[in-house]
Amino acid sequence: MHARDLVTDFPTVRQDTSAVEAARLLAEQALPGLIVVDDDGTPLCVLPGTQVLRLAVPRYCQDDPALASVIDEGHADLFLRALGRRTVRECLPEQPRELPITDPDATVLEVAALMARTHSPLVAVVEDGRLLGAVTLHALLRRVLTV
Repeated sequence: MHARDLVTDFPTVRQDTSAVEAARLLAEQALPGLIVVDDDGTPLCVLPGTQVLRLAVPRYCQDDPALASVIDEGHADLFLRALGRRTVRECLPEQPRELPITDPDATVLEVAALMARTHSPLVAVVEDGRLLGAVTLHALLRRVLTV
């Protein structure tokens, strides 16, 4: 089994996409993350949904989880408003990491190893510089557990 057997169409965003729009896309399509592409459609990185969430959660609540419990429920439910006019660019990690990108001939074990190594719930599949889609953790596990 190869990446091409597991690849599925996957939505993409650009660096200037609003973080709110990215969060909405994650929620509405139950996505584990997003593929960020440049103007030519070439993948720049895979952005796990938790990175978008990290931008919305106040830093003090991330640093000291006990502080999150002292905020009343009415205000706590509104934390995503903190995304405001922020963009996907602001969600990207400061230090470049290994990109979870592979070619369609990668074996399922190679894809799984890439996911594990990069801590990514999805891998972009690229052939000749063109994004074919993605392999999600869910699809990979579902397929290998039925073999």
